[in-house]
Amino acid sequence: MQDLPSVNRRIVLVSRPAGLPEASNFRLESTDIPAVADGQMLLRNEVLSLDPYMRGRMSEAASYAEPVAIGGTLIGGTVSVVVESRLSQFAVGDRVLAYGGWQDYALSHGEGVVRLTPELTHPSYALGVLGMPGYTAYHGLLRIGEPRTGETVVVAAATGAVGSVVGQIAKLKGCRVVGIAGGEAKCHYATTELGFDACIDHQAADFAEKLRETCHSGIDVYFENVGGAVFSAVLPLLNTGARVPVCGLIALYNAQGLPQGPDLTPVLMRSVLVKRLRVQGFIISDHYDAGHTQFLNEMSGWLASGRIRYREHWTQGLENAPAAFKELMLGGNFGKALVRIGGG
Repeated sequence: MQDLPSVNRRIVLVSRPAGLPEASNFRLESTDIPAVADGQMLLRNEVLSLDPYMRGRMSEAASYAEPVAIGGTLIGGTVSVVVESRLSQFAVGDRVLAYGGWQDYALSHGEGVVRLTPELTHPSYALGVLGMPGYTAYHGLLRIGEPRTGETVVVAAATGAVGSVVGQIAKLKGCRVVGIAGGEAKCHYATTELGFDACIDHQAADFAEKLRETCHSGIDVYFENVGGAVFSAVLPLLNTGARVPVCGLIALYNAQGLPQGPDLTPVLMRSVLVKRLRVQGFIISDHYDAGHTQFLNEMSGWLASGRIRYREHWTQGLENAPAAFKELMLGGNFGKALVRIGGG
């Protein structure tokens, strides 16, 4: 412990956001580095993953997981290094995938912690394309979407950590892929770098019309992680028997009430019935079974061969995590959102 700093910086939740999270909802504070007891290890967090699900943990609304307590450290996946260990299965110097949260140091009992091999030349990939976002894309598309050769697959947030992988896997499966993204730069990246057949800017005034023209034969699989106006434009284009995996609804996470305008529930339910749609939500933590090993094997091969491309969006410094998270919620990130905790 003599080589460690004397304090642990952490970001805590001061108040629950009303709408978009603001700087006033968070506080950067310093505490003592926790002492390690038997059956524990101390992790130094190097990289923090920022993900949309975190917004739900800041709210008291009923969900699939408990909210962060007021005054509690924000949660999040991390790439970390073991700096002290009283666990036989982990040694000092091991680099691991953990759930260290928004802080410099974290205690762990080892549950859910995965040792990263030295062969992983980009450890941050364990938080993205080889981690939870990549597996979300893989499972949701292949196990729920079940794309077939020649079908049209549409994916929202097409250049994000999940959407970019969804579209590329769909191309590998022989599908026509249409992305939806915010801004010309992201759409250009989707078609020129990721290999999508087309990408529509949802910020354009004629977005719905362009989507309809591009999906002239309808949509067979729509990978939903946005909701809101994007889904409203997609719904009438869904073909009979279309599949809709739902892994997120980021456009609604900051809503403080029901959206204005007509109630579209009857239109949605009639479409589900008449078109025999399969709309299935899923939480990826429910599906870490044998399929996860297959995912790691396939995705590692695709990355190594260059058949899957991947982009990261970096922020320097733990103190800048709240601003980076707000940027993520506004769609300002370009690729997987990550924080290099030490800054520099």
